[in-house]
Amino acid sequence: MGWLAGSSICASVGQGKTSHHQLFTLTWIPALEMKAQASLSLRILTHNIRYATSQPFRGEKPWAERKQLLLNELVYNTRHIDESFICLQEVLHVQLEDILGGLTQAAKAEEQWAYIGVGRDDGEKQGEYSPIIYQPVTWQLHHWETVWLSETPEKPSKSWDAASTRIVTIGVFRHRATGKFLLVLNTHLDDQGPRSRYEAARIILGKINGYLDGSYDETISGVVLAGDFNSQETQEAYQTLTAKESILVDSQKITKATEHYGNEITWTGFGYEDEPKSRIDYILLGPVDKSSDEPHHRWNSIGYAVLASRFDDGVWNSDHRAVVVDADLADPSI
Repeated sequence: MGWLAGSSICASVGQGKTSHHQLFTLTWIPALEMKAQASLSLRILTHNIRYATSQPFRGEKPWAERKQLLLNELVYNTRHIDESFICLQEVLHVQLEDILGGLTQAAKAEEQWAYIGVGRDDGEKQGEYSPIIYQPVTWQLHHWETVWLSETPEKPSKSWDAASTRIVTIGVFRHRATGKFLLVLNTHLDDQGPRSRYEAARIILGKINGYLDGSYDETISGVVLAGDFNSQETQEAYQTLTAKESILVDSQKITKATEHYGNEITWTGFGYEDEPKSRIDYILLGPVDKSSDEPHHRWNSIGYAVLASRFDDGVWNSDHRAVVVDADLADPSI
């Protein structure tokens, strides 16, 4: 056993710039955990939880009645998997506090949860978060940032035909047991503007390529992009993010059909909407080499699920369903 020097990073926004403050800590880690291993198994859960509105839609219950159902989902689906990332969308600060408090209460003392992310309206606590929630005992945070999906990505803003301010939360995490670095991104693209979704997808791919091409000091073994794209498979954001020149692949497409569980549709509404239900929530994995007819990638997606969002009590926990992926990340020699 020995002491491992770690760090966490706090973000603050001032004069249009995001600054990152590095805090150093010491963590007692068994020596066995510090040995590099060949593969890494993890679970990714993404869910648009519907923001806590004071004017619910028909069929929608207030957050006070939905939050325990949502917490039960998160706790149950991560309880025995330390290598979990929870990526949520439409999270107001009060909801984030409820979720972190509930996860912490349910966890063992040594398995507490933390998050990265900011409110999209001011870069602090105002507006919706797209947080990435993780366990520091398993993942050492090395760097994180929030990027606004606009022509001025360094500050709160919107561009093109976007109806709302949109962000992507980005984190670089070191897996303590294997030493592998993972790049994790969580986003929520615009529901109104097709051009803004297309441009946002390009910004996200540019950021990913920058991390993989050497703008970050450490070698990234794997990439995870999760979120609500507000884009079906035939539409601009999905097509851009999974194009042949992209290094990302839809986890659903690389999971055997026999390993799919649950539903296909991820957006359901609350039962009274006129819009057709659709699959718009995704977990993409990378990097993938698509230069040949059979793409070569580092991931083995061993399970894909779209969870139920309503049970016998008839209460929808959200107007979206959670997507869960179990995947193994192999040695990064591709």
